[in-house]
Amino acid sequence: MTENVAPTTGPDTAETDAEEDDRLVDAELSYRVQQFYFREAELLDDGRFADWLQVFDDDLFYWAPLRTNRLRRQAALSIGAQGEAAYFDETKESLAWRIRRYDSGMAWAEDPPSRTRHLISNVTVRHQPDGTLRARCAFLVYRNRLQTETDIYAGGRTDVLRIQPDGGFRVARREILFDANVLQAKNLSTFF
Repeated sequence: MTENVAPTTGPDTAETDAEEDDRLVDAELSYRVQQFYFREAELLDDGRFADWLQVFDDDLFYWAPLRTNRLRRQAALSIGAQGEAAYFDETKESLAWRIRRYDSGMAWAEDPPSRTRHLISNVTVRHQPDGTLRARCAFLVYRNRLQTETDIYAGGRTDVLRIQPDGGFRVARREILFDANVLQAKNLSTFF
């Protein structure tokens, strides 16, 4: 009598691995990630940037590639690659430097400070083979400064989240993709 044992290699295994990589988390974990994002938005909108910085792991990669308009057949080339020009290509240390600069009063683009509202939606969270989570969400950020400066940013974020021993999360990687290929704002001093 032979046992039915799944092969460990071959085309069927690749399909199974792809399915496992795309497993959505359960409702409770999804809810916790959503609350994590809502709390993060609250910190940003309250101007608590030093506290916001704590949502990131020390080896953070925070990146917003440039985007170009391409024909449908060249769509894969529409988003810049790592190492090419980007709106943001930062680490936790460079974000901390920007926050210290804001707090110093020497950042003219944020004195007086902007008023923002970060809206987060369409959150999906998937398990990754390495034990991390891959979370995607849509964002809409409204920014107002002075009497007439108003900017609206729309886009999506893809994060790699590490689950902490206390059950919380830290962002290890954030990729921000703006829907617009040309941002109309006078400056880009807003955090996403």
